[in-house]
Amino acid sequence: MSGVMGVREQMELLTRGAAEVISEAELKDKLEKSAKDGRPLRVKAGFDPTAPDLHLGHTVLIQKLKQFQELGHEVIFLIGDFTGMIGDPSGKSETRPPLTPEQVAANAETYRQQAGKVLDLSKTRVEFNSRWMNKMSSADMIKLASRFTVARMLERDDFHKRYHEQRPISIHEFMYPLIQGWDSVELEADVELGGTDQKFNLLVGRELQKETGHVPQVVLMMPLLEGTDGVNKMSKSLGNYIGINEPPSDIFGKVMSISDELMLRYYELLSDIPTDRLYRLRDDISSGTFHPMEAKKRLAAEMVARFHGEDAAKAARDGFENQFSKGQLPDEIPEVEIEWTAETLPLSAIMATSGVASSASEGQRLIKGGGVELNGQKQTVPTIRIAPGEYLIKAGKRRYVKVRPK
Repeated sequence: MSGVMGVREQMELLTRGAAEVISEAELKDKLEKSAKDGRPLRVKAGFDPTAPDLHLGHTVLIQKLKQFQELGHEVIFLIGDFTGMIGDPSGKSETRPPLTPEQVAANAETYRQQAGKVLDLSKTRVEFNSRWMNKMSSADMIKLASRFTVARMLERDDFHKRYHEQRPISIHEFMYPLIQGWDSVELEADVELGGTDQKFNLLVGRELQKETGHVPQVVLMMPLLEGTDGVNKMSKSLGNYIGINEPPSDIFGKVMSISDELMLRYYELLSDIPTDRLYRLRDDISSGTFHPMEAKKRLAAEMVARFHGEDAAKAARDGFENQFSKGQLPDEIPEVEIEWTAETLPLSAIMATSGVASSASEGQRLIKGGGVELNGQKQTVPTIRIAPGEYLIKAGKRRYVKVRPK
C-alpha cells in the first residue's frame, strides 16, 4: 500500500497535530504490515448525528480520515444512528436528552452529504451502527454489559465528577462506551480516530477487541479545536463556531477574525498544506518575512474553497479585500495598543479601552444589538472574549479602531 509514500513519511503525516497515539509503535507496525501484505488498514471514526450541521471542529477528524484515505487505506465513516439515540456522555455534566429515530435519520443524511465535501465518498465506507446493534437480543446486550464493572465506568472523569457531585447518571449512559467499543469489534478496525474527550471510549474498543480475539486497534486522538475566541471548544452554543454550510463570506470573515496563533493551529489541523510547508510558514511568520494577514487570507480561502468551490473562495477574498481597502474605510483610523492582562479579554472591555464604546456595558449592548464587527465579521455574543492579535473593530456605522497588543 501507499508505494508513493514510505512508512516514515506516512507516520509523519498521520500523527501531525495528534494529541496522543496509543501507540505509535503499533501504528508503525500496522503500516509496515499493510505495505508488506498489500492490505489497506481499516480506519474508523464515528459521528453521532445529534445536530443537522457540522462546523470546522467536527472536520478535524474528517480531515485525518482524508489523510488515511489519500494514502490508500480504507476509511469508515461510521454514523452512530443507534448511539445517537443514547447521547454521548463524554464531557457532559448531565444526562443528554435522547433523540428520536426521525431526528437521527434526518441528521445522518446531512452528515453524509457534508462529509463528502472533505472525503471522496466513492472510496468511503459509510456505515450505521444500527446495522448490528438492532440485531442484538436482550441476552446479547446483557452479555455486553457484563464485560465492564460499574467501578471501571466510574473511572471516567465525567462520570466520576457527576457521581461525587450527586448528579444523576442514567444506566443507559454506561452502555455508550461499550457500544462504541463493540462497533470496533464488528468493523474489525485497525485504527480508530477520536477527540481527546473520547479516550475512555476508544480504549474500551481496544479491550473488547482483545477479549474477542482480535488485534487491538490503534487509538489516534485529535485535540478539540478551539473556536474563534481562541479558548473554548468550538461550539454553536458559545457562538464561536464556523459552520461549513455558512455563506462563503461568513466563513472567510470568521477565519480572518481568529488570532495569528490560532491561525497556525487551524493550518495544522485543517489545512491540506504539506507538513514541510507548514514548518516554513511558521518560520517565515516568526522571522517577519511573511505577513500573518496574508497567511490568514490563504487559510480562509482554502476553507471556503473546500466547502463552496474555488470561485466562491476568490469572490469571498475579493469581497473582504474590497471592504477593507482604503477606499472603503475612513482615511484615518485610530490605532490603539492593548495590554492583554489575561489569555483572552472581553471584546466589550477592549472596545471601552480603545474608545469605540464609552464603557464595557455599552460595548456589550452594541454587540448584542448586532452593531459590532470584528475584522468584518458581525459579533452577536455579548460575552465573547478574544486572544491577543491585530483587529479592526467597527462599532455602529462610523466608529472604527485598530487594536494590537503592546
